[in-house]
Amino acid sequence: MMRNFLLIACLLAFWADASAQMFFGEKKQVADSVFNSLAQTPPMGWSSWNKFGCNVSESLLKEMADAMVASGMKDAGYEYIVIDDCWQVGRDEQENIQVDSVRFPNGMKVLADYVHDKGLKLGIYSCAGSYTC
Repeated sequence: MMRNFLLIACLLAFWADASAQMFFGEKKQVADSVFNSLAQTPPMGWSSWNKFGCNVSESLLKEMADAMVASGMKDAGYEYIVIDDCWQVGRDEQENIQVDSVRFPNGMKVLADYVHDKGLKLGIYSCAGSYTC
């Protein structure tokens, strides 16, 4: 009985491999270096929402970018600073989202440049709806 099971398992494995090659072509050999360099960690970073909710500002985000670098988090692989919500105040006549100029007096470009100059990436929450979510 066990012998038959093993024979059937081997035949199924062979059939699956042969079928995959028939549909997808020959197996391609890929250098190990590709597998050793992709997605070593999940995307790692900091998001404003869980700690600060709607209490976000340009100065807070700059402070967080500075802290990620100074604390060694950047060197450990953390690379994202994400502004979650409440950075916007509404939409203009073309329905473009408008930045809160009180909380972000220099605009998002200046903030993005600051974060990028630290070697980090800036993410921003947005929505296609009429409001924030």
